[in-house]
Amino acid sequence: MTSLTASLRLLTSVLAMPLAMGPAWAQQSAPAPALTLELNGAQPSDKGCRLTFVVNNTLGADLSKAAFEIALFNEAGVVDRLTVLDFKDLPAGKTKVTRFDLAGADCAKVSRVLINSATECAGAGIQPDACMRGLKTETKTGIAFGV
Repeated sequence: MTSLTASLRLLTSVLAMPLAMGPAWAQQSAPAPALTLELNGAQPSDKGCRLTFVVNNTLGADLSKAAFEIALFNEAGVVDRLTVLDFKDLPAGKTKVTRFDLAGADCAKVSRVLINSATECAGAGIQPDACMRGLKTETKTGIAFGV
């Protein structure tokens, strides 16, 4: 009888464990606030190289201004230039596509795009470091892209 009682207690404990852990699992699955920048394309243009970005603001608040200083690296891994890309306003929960023409840049020679810093990150209730703290980068190109 003792072994049957112990087995029933063990079975009850094992079955109850997922119920007790349910709220913890739910908290872990909630996505963290983020600003996702995806380098979606790099095509030659009349001016030089056109970079296309897909941006998704899930920081929980509208950004009235978002700008980033980037470094472009050439095929030898040497910094070719530093420039600021102004993404302007980024509404919360909205995906936005933005293009930048980089005068005199050759897309075929760009090996890496590095985000150096957020030169501007503003919006109601937004901390100045929120854009970099919540930044996630992705690329759909052969160009390395990150922080």
